[in-house]
Amino acid sequence: MTTYRSDFIKEIIARGFIHQATDINNLDTALNDNKIIPAYIGFDCTASSLHVGSLIQIMLLRWYQKTGHKPIVLLGGGTTLVGDPSGKDESRKLLTDDIIKNNSKGIKEVFKKFINFDEGNNKAIMVDNAEWLKNLNYIDFLRNFGKHFSINRMLTFDSVKLRLDREQTLSFLEFNYMILQAYDFYELNKRYDCLIQMGGSDQWGNIINGIELHRRVTNESSKTSLFGLTSPLITTSSGAKMGKTANGAIWLNSNLCSPWDYWQFWRNTEDKDVIRFLKLFTEISLDEIKKLEKLEGAEINDAKIILANSATTLLHGQEETNKAISTAKNIFQNKESDANLFVIKYNKNQLTEGVSILDCLTNEQYLASSKGEARRLIRGSGVKINNETVKDENMKIDHSFFINRQKIKLSVGKKKHILLFKI
Repeated sequence: MTTYRSDFIKEIIARGFIHQATDINNLDTALNDNKIIPAYIGFDCTASSLHVGSLIQIMLLRWYQKTGHKPIVLLGGGTTLVGDPSGKDESRKLLTDDIIKNNSKGIKEVFKKFINFDEGNNKAIMVDNAEWLKNLNYIDFLRNFGKHFSINRMLTFDSVKLRLDREQTLSFLEFNYMILQAYDFYELNKRYDCLIQMGGSDQWGNIINGIELHRRVTNESSKTSLFGLTSPLITTSSGAKMGKTANGAIWLNSNLCSPWDYWQFWRNTEDKDVIRFLKLFTEISLDEIKKLEKLEGAEINDAKIILANSATTLLHGQEETNKAISTAKNIFQNKESDANLFVIKYNKNQLTEGVSILDCLTNEQYLASSKGEARRLIRGSGVKINNETVKDENMKIDHSFFINRQKIKLSVGKKKHILLFKI
């Protein structure tokens, strides 16, 4: 069994971050050479926030900095204009410059929570590939860089091959994405002496492309001068994609996903995933996690709470975590909590007419994703108002529910709750 020396490689192997790596022994040697080495991960600006599915990449950059090295966060202001075909059955929606710039602002806020950009020899930097991609001369780029890419080989990459095998359209625009990502690696090496690109397992082919492009353009020998490392695709034990729930994605910006909802997401982790997620998404020591691994039965809930507390503190801070803990205690003690719960407000006219219980349950898909699911929940005695089971799927919420009170609690199961307010 290989013994690695660099703190970074030892830590991420022990925590389960590595899926593939190029020349990991030489990478380990380079990272143990008392030099600060820059490494980057790219994030396209396809939405105004990243979601939990990107958290493993963010944690990789965080560990990279904690072990003494320099993270580079690359925002894809240029590549987002093209659209990454990896893992997609159809072309991504083309976004305008203004939308991409607005999305990048929201994404930047996430990284400030996890990574230090302000001080130290290894302080992180954030750059946007629009700086170099939007000013490329097409003919010059084709002559200088396009000649190094083999169409035959590009057709074998999963991002291309899977789409073509399913006879789904792959535009020439998308086909260029892997070339542009490879060029990003070349530019970051030239500008910042970046030696490593990290990413999800679906980016392996693009990362290899970047390493090979650099070697060909700089006429270096076959010895690898740049390195690539990927993390595994994270799915839950039940096979669901990480960060996708019945109510939509779990976003990392609080305006899209409240700290309470974020805490609850981790608290609801499947039993079989708790230890794995503690290793990947918290900084709790491996020795402490080993102790938690021994928990069985109902005690596993203690580990889930530790996971929820730690993950929420990393993103939202201790104060918001404390609020979430307080809210959870109130709920499980069958008390109503005004703070942090999702709220729906109904006015006098609405309550006079009456609001369908199905509409309440499906409001913003918070408790149920459809009216069909809402009906099934009611028929299965899974819906309660103020802890009393709802039996009539045709029920309407009206003024009678608010006699001597301004709010009522609507619940699905023991873990999902909202407040209905009379205004």
